[in-house]
Amino acid sequence: MSNTESEHARGDRYLRRTDAAAYVTDRYGFPCSRQWLAKLAVVGGGPVFRKAGRYPIYHPADLDRWAQARIGPAQRSTSQTSGEAHSEAGRR
Repeated sequence: MSNTESEHARGDRYLRRTDAAAYVTDRYGFPCSRQWLAKLAVVGGGPVFRKAGRYPIYHPADLDRWAQARIGPAQRSTSQTSGEAHSEAGRR
């Protein structure tokens, strides 16, 4: 499915911060809270958002890109560095 098709399938509905946090937690399985998204909006490093009046709103496609970028490569051991994970993946 292309980006355009996936965005169309989800619709163009934007999510308020509480719903955006629940979306990330439900879809990707890592904790995400409204407060954490608010902090990231100030300090940086969070998903792209827009403002509707005074309310920050998030598009699901932007949340997907941000969440996927936070997930590291596959590892076989906690002692494995991320560089080792990349080189192992390339050997297969």
